[in-house]
Amino acid sequence: MYARYCRSMLCTPATAVGRYATCHRSGADICLVDLEDSVPPQDKAEARDRGSAFFSGESASGRRCAVRMNTLTESEGMRDLLALREYPIRPSIVLVPKVESPRDIEIVARLLRPVRPDLELCAVIETPRGVEAAAAIAATSPHLRALVFGSADYASAIGAQLRWEPLAQARTRVVNAARAAEVEAIDSPTFHVQDLAALRREAILARDLGFSGKIALHPRQVAVINQVFSPDAASLEAARRVVAAGQRSGQGITTVDGVMVGRPFFEASQRLLDEFDSSG
Repeated sequence: MYARYCRSMLCTPATAVGRYATCHRSGADICLVDLEDSVPPQDKAEARDRGSAFFSGESASGRRCAVRMNTLTESEGMRDLLALREYPIRPSIVLVPKVESPRDIEIVARLLRPVRPDLELCAVIETPRGVEAAAAIAATSPHLRALVFGSADYASAIGAQLRWEPLAQARTRVVNAARAAEVEAIDSPTFHVQDLAALRREAILARDLGFSGKIALHPRQVAVINQVFSPDAASLEAARRVVAAGQRSGQGITTVDGVMVGRPFFEASQRLLDEFDSSG
């Protein structure tokens, strides 16, 4: 068992109703129906209408289901908010794209919380202004649970290649902003959905940089992401040894397996156990 907020988030177009059940049964920590990038402009109204079934279908029972709305500063985004208020089952998790100001999050919370008091929001950081304002955005609301990095839009906006190295600095800023505000950081998808080796490499890089999860675009990606963002038995056992050593030393500097460890090691190991270890 684990208690981490999200390792994997599988995205499904709202117009692809036939794929809803597959998404729900994929093993993703959060199942996401998309009203934004995966839906052509001419199909937005249809997507809003169909999307309500993502939350009320039989396969959705017991799943954590989310929606990605359209950009708040565009008319489709406002239409999405009004539609979400009227869904028979309102989504408890909403991804807000292209967030550039704390005000974006405040507006969504103001409109949706009256009909969904337990609302959780995730801010997608995918523009230069969004990266610059990431720290303020992350700290703006107790209902904000995560920052999500959007690599494709960000790379396009700054004229960069859609590869890890050119975007590493922006990713680092998103992770730092999220952690400073004590919210989660979720990485963007790997777009080569057939290349699971590339997905694994990028997921490991994201994990090692401090991200706690990653978006998936295809069900086949979910298992790889969940595995990368979950510690194996050896890692959990090592964390137990570090925590025990910290308790014996009174949180003072000591050695474990020939490695000098101190408070940052104790805290990181305890956090890992809190999130993933069910043996205690």
